[in-house]
Amino acid sequence: MHSIAGEHLRGVISMLVAVAAFCLMDASLKILAPHYPPMQVSALRGLTSLPLVLVWTMIDGGPRQLFRIRWTLHLFRGVLSVVMLAAFIYALQTLPLAEAYSLFFVAPLLITALAMPILGERVGWRRWTAIVVGSLGTVIVLRPTGSGMLSIGGIAVLVAAVGYALSAITVRVLGRTDSTQSMVVWMLVMVSVFSTMLAWPDWKPIAVEHWKPLVVLALTGAIGQYGVTEAFRRAPASLIAPLEYTALVWGIGLDWILWQTLPDAWMLVGAAVIVCCGLYLLRGERVHAEAEHP
Repeated sequence: MHSIAGEHLRGVISMLVAVAAFCLMDASLKILAPHYPPMQVSALRGLTSLPLVLVWTMIDGGPRQLFRIRWTLHLFRGVLSVVMLAAFIYALQTLPLAEAYSLFFVAPLLITALAMPILGERVGWRRWTAIVVGSLGTVIVLRPTGSGMLSIGGIAVLVAAVGYALSAITVRVLGRTDSTQSMVVWMLVMVSVFSTMLAWPDWKPIAVEHWKPLVVLALTGAIGQYGVTEAFRRAPASLIAPLEYTALVWGIGLDWILWQTLPDAWMLVGAAVIVCCGLYLLRGERVHAEAEHP
């Protein structure tokens, strides 16, 4: 009992560290976004973290696991990752981190909605209600942006959320046969290659003052990926997944420290609606899992 509790605690700590690392990574992306094309920033995200992730893979499992994989699904996920990253980076040019996170939190709702047609999972009326109410939360968040529903930054975040949801569904399928390390490495490889190819015609030299954000980008990207892997390895998803919402606290804090901006009441109300609906769906996942494996 104590050993299980200890593993779960280490999983929780790993997830909290991972969320913090990814928020710092996103802050680095936001610093770079105004100075370089979105595709170039996306390429830098992959290129900086890839060497560190390769070292982790060599230590934990070795190179063999990288080649016994389902190539078609990895390629599909790689394309999705490029679209998701580029859209999110584009949005960061105009949106505060907290507002981007609030809209991106619709992703768990989209994953549940897509699980029925793609994976054949049953989604009852209570879950559909949570999905619809959560979608209304995105409308509340978008309202105060000035351009309302036509906010280009807000729409870009929603595009990123759709890409993330489809990628997560793909991971569920890949997870049946492929290692976590192979999914992380090939995602970063494809992001690096595809984004670099698309960005190359308009590639801008890296300014000296941006090397610090790039170092932070590399370290936090690798630490975040390792932390997420450890978290889901040591503790149930129903315990770990809700901790992703701590990103909103980090987003508000980083917005204030780095850009002296704070969210308004409408954004917080919309975020609360989305988070509550997401937590309800996660609770339903836990109850369903316990019913299947009592």
